[in-house]
Amino acid sequence: MNSVYWNRYASRTARAVSDLASAEPFGWTQYPSHGPGAELLGQPRTALELGCGHGDAVAALAMRGVDATGVDVSGVQCEHACRRWGHIAGARFEHADVLEFLTASGRSWDVIYSIWGAIWFLDPAVVLPLLRERLTRGGKLVFAHAPPVPGAYGIQGTYGAPFSAEPQWVYRWSYEPEMWAELLHDNGFRTLHARVEAAPDPGKLGTLIVEAERPGPARSGHDE
Repeated sequence: MNSVYWNRYASRTARAVSDLASAEPFGWTQYPSHGPGAELLGQPRTALELGCGHGDAVAALAMRGVDATGVDVSGVQCEHACRRWGHIAGARFEHADVLEFLTASGRSWDVIYSIWGAIWFLDPAVVLPLLRERLTRGGKLVFAHAPPVPGAYGIQGTYGAPFSAEPQWVYRWSYEPEMWAELLHDNGFRTLHARVEAAPDPGKLGTLIVEAERPGPARSGHDE
């Protein structure tokens, strides 16, 4: 992933961060006070966020007694998260490429999630097998991002800097809910719910939300 782009993005958005008391750390949709919340994650003992940003969701879980880890390719984001939430027991923040982190980790988690985060920017053929391996049996995968532009599916590229600047580009992978369900099934997941959550205003863009599970009896631990 393009760490230069994400560091620049983090620097632009730093001023927009609010206090946890007034924020919605599990706002899966782009609309305040709309859509599901933390209940999508169930009652995990351990959790991993892919693309944790400023770390609000990781901190919220840790405050509830969850052993929560966030990973982000942006050093700016991780520095901010550590400075803001590093004092909370059970909250960890890792500066790393998500694929490299998942490949090198010897841990497993009860839930892995991404709120408009890294999963959107990773090839499902590469990341889904790693996620299945890193989930405990019965563990849950949850992610949310924008639905695809109609007729434009699979890998989508865009420039992440002005056209007159040094080239930076970002790739996203976009699929309809039915295709996500098929991809998950092909990679050993059981799809629990894949849908587009309607916007509060019918004329606005909805939110793709996917919930899946690694089959098997639920248990918590760090080993397979």
